[in-house]
Amino acid sequence: MDKPLSIAAIKKLLLTIDHPLDERLAILQADPRKGVAAALKSWEKSFKKQQDLKEQQQRMLQIENRLWNNQEDSMIAGIDEVGRGPLAGPVVAAAVILPKDVSILGINDSKQLSHEKREQLFDEIQATALGIGIGIKEHDIIDEVNIYQATKLAMLEAIQQLPIVPDHLLIDAMQLPTAIPQESFIKGDAKSLSIAAASIIAKVTRDRIMAEYDLLYPGYDFAKNAGYGTKNHLEGLDRLGVCPIHRHSFAPVREKLTLF
Repeated sequence: MDKPLSIAAIKKLLLTIDHPLDERLAILQADPRKGVAAALKSWEKSFKKQQDLKEQQQRMLQIENRLWNNQEDSMIAGIDEVGRGPLAGPVVAAAVILPKDVSILGINDSKQLSHEKREQLFDEIQATALGIGIGIKEHDIIDEVNIYQATKLAMLEAIQQLPIVPDHLLIDAMQLPTAIPQESFIKGDAKSLSIAAASIIAKVTRDRIMAEYDLLYPGYDFAKNAGYGTKNHLEGLDRLGVCPIHRHSFAPVREKLTLF
């Protein structure tokens, strides 16, 4: 009589099974060992998560699929920005063109993802996208033209930095002065995979910039708060005053300037 597979071997075997009708699952379900039952339960949970992610991706590709069905709209750029609310640092926009056969599970609004997941997806998007453009407008431009206009300028720069001229733009809650056909969506990063991908690229890019600024201007906790007005940041403002990357036009910073 053949010796039954060890639990470790069964866990390894389950990694090769990607369909609930696989006949090997039926054989394993007949195994009375608790360890096998636990391994099967873990596989079922993982399979369901993968299916949920695939369904989410298909939902978030509905806008793109509508446009891809029009042969004249093959290059679709999703555009999003990060950094409108912080008291310091730049606003960063990204434009991302995904291929029609894109399959990167887990792409979502960057705010819904952990730091580790964003970093992972950042690398996957970089490896898969047909084109990525980044636009950055620093604090001085924000103070000069206001954050809304600076955001537009960053988005336009991101489009210009694309290696391919897009046929259509999908933009998160913004209308841009460009001749390229465009559609704007409130909370677009939760509705369009292309916009969500752009939100991840913009978020990771800006977070890395702010981590570098934290080394230049310690004491404000920029690496953790990305320039937002957290308790530690405001305490740093009280203790150290305004640093070179603070936005003078934002009230908490402007109030500190009037004290000197």
